[in-house]
Formats: sequence, structure tokens, C-alpha cells
Amino acid sequence: MWKWLHPYAKAETAYNLCYRLLPYFSWLAAITLIAGSIWGLLYAPSDYQQGDSFRIIYFHVPTAIWSMGAYTSMAICGLIGIVWQIKNAELAVYAMAPVGAAFTFLALVTGAVWGKPMWGAWWVWDARLTSELILLFLYLGVIALYNSFEDKRTAARAASILAIVGVVNVPIIHYSVEWWNTLHQGASITKFDKPSISPDMLWPLLLNIAGFLFIFAAIVCLRLANQILINDARRPWVKALVEQSSTESTSSVKGKHNAV
Repeated sequence: MWKWLHPYAKAETAYNLCYRLLPYFSWLAAITLIAGSIWGLLYAPSDYQQGDSFRIIYFHVPTAIWSMGAYTSMAICGLIGIVWQIKNAELAVYAMAPVGAAFTFLALVTGAVWGKPMWGAWWVWDARLTSELILLFLYLGVIALYNSFEDKRTAARAASILAIVGVVNVPIIHYSVEWWNTLHQGASITKFDKPSISPDMLWPLLLNIAGFLFIFAAIVCLRLANQILINDARRPWVKALVEQSSTESTSSVKGKHNAV
């Protein structure tokens, strides 16, 4: 069932896959974010209650969604790394952590900016906000744990265990507005039978949600490729890659010199 994972246990294969996917994710992120942001900020109708202040939704909701999605992905990679002993999956945990932490921080900041005119306060100890803050601390804990060990294999395994344990916070964030009496509004777009948001507002939001996903994927591909290079710095395939890059750079310089 999991045989499709086996080729990507090889560092060189995973590295090449990251750089094949990187330009696609980058272009998709640029196209969807530009289209969604322009549509949402300039052309979507104003909310009948919140006016134009609601437009921060086009950044708050995507970052909040993928703050949870990134952590769930970390937990899955951590589980794969520990159970199937795939080192690249453990490296992916650390590659995702700073990106997920940035998304979580942005979700908290944009939520505070949105909450000030709605609630009259920048911060309240609401169940959704508090559990999202805990998520940020979990991300920082994974990053700190990875950097606290000299042996990076041990560090990656410890970080993976924390990611797996901490994933229990994700459903708490998602269902907090249903389990407790909170100020935070309920779901608007996950009610697929009848989303409680106008289609004119919904479509640019969906574009930005996709855009932030592609940003996440692009940055993780770049970070994972770099982590693989650092981890395998002494391997023959990395030395061959460096020599090839040096040869191409030298040829390029000579070509420019001859042209001049």
C-alpha cells in the first residue's frame, strides 16, 4: 500500500522532486493570490454589517486554515518518518515548521486587526484564539527541539514526536466555536451544502486559500531541498551536483566574457 513512498526515501530522488515541483507551485501561488486579492479587495461587494473591514478575511481565513493544515501535514510526515524509518519525512517536519509558524502568526495578527472593530478589543481569551496561540507555541517548540540536539537524526525524531502529540490541538481549534460559547464566528465556507457567504465574496476567498496552499508548498519544497543537501553534504551525488553547478557557472561566465 505504501510502496509509492519508497522511492522518495532516497535523498537524491526527493531533492529532484522538490526542484521539479517548485516552479509550478510558485507560478500557481502568484496567479491565484494576485487574482484572489485583486478580486476580493477591489471588486467584491462590501459586507452589509462590517462594511469594507471584512476584506481582511481574504488573508485571515487562508492563513488560519493552513496553519492547521501545515501542522497536520507535519504530524503525518512525523508518523511516516518514525514508523517507516524514512529520514526525508522527518526532515520535512522541520522544513514545514517555520512556514506553519509564520501562517499561525499571521492568522493571529489579522484576527486581532479584524477583531478590534468587531469586538472592541485586540485580544480576548476566546477558545478559538487561545487554541490558535497554543498552536504557535507548538510550532516554536518543534523548531526549538530540532535545534537543541547536535545529532540531527535524533533532533528530527524528537521534533516528529512533538508534532504527532501536538496534533490533538488541531481539532480543538476547528471545533472550539461549537464546543464552547465563544465570540469567534462559526464556519462560513465549510458548510458545503449552503455556505453562509455570498458567491461574489466566496470565489476570491477560495482563490486566496488555494494561493496560500501553493505558497506553503513552494516554500516547503525549497526548504526541504536545502535540508536534504545539508544532511547529505558528504554524499557523492551532492558533490557531483556541486561540480556540475560550478562547471555551468564557469561556462556561463566564459560565454559572457567572449560575447563582450
